[in-house]
Amino acid sequence: MIVRRLIAVLGVGALLAAAGCGGSAPSGAAVDAAGSGDGPVRIGALHPVSGSMAVDGLQMRRGAQLAVEQINESGGIASLGGRRVQLTTADTQGKPEIGQSEAQRLISDGAVGLVGTYQSSVSSNVAVVAERNEVPFVMDVTASDEIFQHGYRHSFRVQPGSAKISESAADHLKQVSEQAGEPAGRVAVLHEQTDFGTGAADTFEAAARKLGMEVGPRVSYDATTASDFTSQITQVKASDADVLVVAGYYGDSLLIAQAIDAVKPDLDAVWGVSNGAYDQPKFVSDAGELGDRYFSTNYHFDAQNPETRRLRAEYRQRFGAPMRTGAVLSYDAVQAIAAGVEEAGSTDPAAVRNGIARAQIDPLTVGDGPVRFGPDGENVNSAAVLMQIQNGRVKQVYPPEKAESDPDYSVAW
Repeated sequence: MIVRRLIAVLGVGALLAAAGCGGSAPSGAAVDAAGSGDGPVRIGALHPVSGSMAVDGLQMRRGAQLAVEQINESGGIASLGGRRVQLTTADTQGKPEIGQSEAQRLISDGAVGLVGTYQSSVSSNVAVVAERNEVPFVMDVTASDEIFQHGYRHSFRVQPGSAKISESAADHLKQVSEQAGEPAGRVAVLHEQTDFGTGAADTFEAAARKLGMEVGPRVSYDATTASDFTSQITQVKASDADVLVVAGYYGDSLLIAQAIDAVKPDLDAVWGVSNGAYDQPKFVSDAGELGDRYFSTNYHFDAQNPETRRLRAEYRQRFGAPMRTGAVLSYDAVQAIAAGVEEAGSTDPAAVRNGIARAQIDPLTVGDGPVRFGPDGENVNSAAVLMQIQNGRVKQVYPPEKAESDPDYSVAW
């Protein structure tokens, strides 16, 4: 199993077992085994393990479970006498109202911290529950920045937010297209219609225009009901856009790729922005050659990190599938709570919350340094990276210091 390193918050003797996590029941609630000092410290994991997002949700639940197993194999939570950690889980079904009720159930059942949820609309509701109960909520995958505009004190996020990813995407597109001698002029945008896709499209459009690119057409869709994108891609083809930006989830993004293959618009590149498919190994296998050389600016597991490679090898061995970035982020989110609990030496939620705010961990995802949360709960060292599918593999291609290979912008669609 993988031993993670906590940085600058603990003494050396505590570091080896500091990958635990926990908290207490909310203020005023009855203390059960999780907070009594003699039972496991429970963390709640909320992900969609049924419905259209189930593949990613199950991956993320497994990533959280691997982190819990590593914590316990390393001796539990050292500052609490080696108490073990237990993962309690909930299926959000991809529905905000169910995520909200399930978050309350997990807290009432003794969860002392929450991780989740993959979907911004669900995380928005869970954040309200966490704030009301004063229980830390560390978001693994949640792109929307709107949650962090309310002044919540108990919400944290490991991944870069929508604005950071979208602004990076516009910059990546400008730099890579100009280096290839084919500067992007007109960019079409296709995005799913919830806060996630709309926020990504809004920020990308503003950043791209600022960099001198024209944007349009811009087309939104319902990812839960869409079954064919021929008409939307035909509209893109008629626009003479150089590049198509896609901000969507896995299933809809795969359908878009299939429509591109059928309609064959004259594009220089397809560019995912916070996209749920175009940097996934499953997309490579599902799409085959039609997805070759697709770009994606997003958060990503750190392909250069030996610990990440070991974790992903273990995941594949146990579950028979490649470990996606969302699952690695769930692993990191649990470790972030672990650092907070170890720092606090307590399951009191106020102490745990302050411990998380002070703690730092080495992430297994790409970043500009250790995971460290600012006053607003954002990871100040989060970073987006540009990836591209090349010869059947997803590779990091930009910026140069994070690249596994050079970007290939010479695409003839």
